[in-house]
Amino acid sequence: MNSAAKAPLNQAPLNKASLDLEQVWAEYQQALKSFLHSKVNNAADVDDLLQEILIKTYQNLHKVHDASSVKSWLFQLANHTIIDFYRKHARQRRDSQIDAEDLWFADLDHDSEFKQKLSLCIEPFIQALPEQSSSLLLAVDIRGQSQKEIAEAQNISYSTVKSRVQKSRGDLKNLFEQCCNLSLDKQGNVIDCELKSDADCGKC
Repeated sequence: MNSAAKAPLNQAPLNKASLDLEQVWAEYQQALKSFLHSKVNNAADVDDLLQEILIKTYQNLHKVHDASSVKSWLFQLANHTIIDFYRKHARQRRDSQIDAEDLWFADLDHDSEFKQKLSLCIEPFIQALPEQSSSLLLAVDIRGQSQKEIAEAQNISYSTVKSRVQKSRGDLKNLFEQCCNLSLDKQGNVIDCELKSDADCGKC
């Protein structure tokens, strides 16, 4: 490979010839691996996912016509591969084993569009909860108000508010699971959801 082929993609001409698989993989393999490690615990799973991403890159790189978009395309591909990975394993790790306080979508940072859609979907479920639970979760998880602010405004202890939020989230989780299957990352955050095939649900 000549020196021009080894140049970083952002310095290469924006044409199909610049999108060489070997060059692309050499430039982004380590960054992709680090990204996978941040989302998946098991090193063997990371290696398998990286291999899967390489195969998908080989099969689809020709569809990318602008070298400047390769990085975002690769990481979108990696993100979708991770979601598929957790979907396959979702039924093997039961949600009931995860504390409802940790099972939430508010800390997602990988896909703001998914977070927005999930928020819109979950809000009708929150509205279906009893008034106290509904108003609390709307404040904390939809409007982003801190639990400490709520405690001060209502003149109650922070631990009391935290306990109420946790219980309300548990009730919401049970209600939500009547309609949807949740896929989780290694921290227990929701990264994807899909409607159950046998669900009779009109909330979402």
